[in-house]
Amino acid sequence: QVQLVESGGGLVQPGGSLRLSCAASGSIFSIYAANWYRQAPGKQRELVGTITSDGSTNYADSVKGRFTISRDNAWNTVYLQMNSLKPEDTAVYYCNALGTNSQWGGGQGTQVTVSS
Repeated sequence: QVQLVESGGGLVQPGGSLRLSCAASGSIFSIYAANWYRQAPGKQRELVGTITSDGSTNYADSVKGRFTISRDNAWNTVYLQMNSLKPEDTAVYYCNALGTNSQWGGGQGTQVTVSS
């Protein structure tokens, strides 16, 4: 599995925004499709959203209208823009991605904490 690195997490107040990034560590990894997940303490991992090879996106109902998944033109980095954050969005956020070489990649996650 290709090692991906998620970054951009942190502490933010309710109503605030963060942008998470996901890219390969130490190599070029062309992404075909990608998913963002999150896992809150004591809860199961939840699919937040997906971006497909044609750029189409889908989102969980809980984040629809607030979160946006996008990618750079080279398809090397995938982003998760999170707006209007709520305390219940607090979780570790992970990405996994299928490369154009048919390899999967995954990361260790980045912590997002929404608190006043």
